[in-house]
Amino acid sequence: MSDAGAAADEVVHDFAPLIVVYRSGRLERPLAMPPVPPGTDAATGVVSRDVHLSASSFVRLYLPPPGAAGGGGEKLPVVVYFHGGGFVIGSAASPAYHRCLNDLAAACPAVAVSVDYRLAPEHPLPAAYEDSLAALTWVLSGADTWLAAHGDLSRVFLAGDSAGGNICHHLAMHHRRRRLKGIVLIHPWFWGKQPIGGEPRGQAAAAEEQKGLWEFVCPDAADGADDPRMNPTGPTAPGLENLACEKVMVCVADGDVLRWRGRAYAEAVTAARARGGGPEAVELLESEGVGHVFYLFDPAHAKAGELLRRIAAFIGSK
Repeated sequence: MSDAGAAADEVVHDFAPLIVVYRSGRLERPLAMPPVPPGTDAATGVVSRDVHLSASSFVRLYLPPPGAAGGGGEKLPVVVYFHGGGFVIGSAASPAYHRCLNDLAAACPAVAVSVDYRLAPEHPLPAAYEDSLAALTWVLSGADTWLAAHGDLSRVFLAGDSAGGNICHHLAMHHRRRRLKGIVLIHPWFWGKQPIGGEPRGQAAAAEEQKGLWEFVCPDAADGADDPRMNPTGPTAPGLENLACEKVMVCVADGDVLRWRGRAYAEAVTAARARGGGPEAVELLESEGVGHVFYLFDPAHAKAGELLRRIAAFIGSK
């Protein structure tokens, strides 16, 4: 191989298994899987279809079978779901998310809307936030026939894992036109300059990876990992009493390096609401013996079943 070829094959950013970037500009996404089409899920009876909102983004809607709400004809809560993947990988059409949303729509039951958004580095932040806000605005408009006929737009929940949990927080802080019923943050991707709890100290690889990936996907983050979009409890973050939702649920896993941030977020929201005399405290679910977004990789795990039941109960409660 020539010197030029060797240089082109040099790795300049290694965030494997999410993404690897070469000097030539070539990208590898080792975990990326071929998309799966919408349709009728044999296991749950949930029907799905795609709606394209723009040339670069779409949503996949999920409708439980008739009678899912008990046969009374009442409308269902609406769950708007944002996939994870560090803002660099993932899709609403990914096999794991398609299966997850079928299960979630059936378990609640709810009309679910899985949001596809542009990915970095081709589209650095705030592209994902912008696409997610556009999707939420579309949902709240009730323009879609399924949402108009079956969805209760007074009970709209946001849910998401990892980077998707980050998006949920961002939208709940900045979408003030209509108050949301609740948000569900599953293993949310938050970080900060100063370690908390049992987070790795100093130049530990895990800490550097979180910081480096954030600065890679959000190059305009002036405060680095303390940017309020990454550190919602940081020194420059707006007050959490501004969350535009009635209820909050945070899920963490004890084998996840992000667990301390999730706990800190739940505690901070609880404290903010107590000071303001606001709605009830945060519901915190801690899954033991499992790691980051384990339920996507092992949906048959007992803890995955518990997670699904708890989220469904949170969404279904009045």
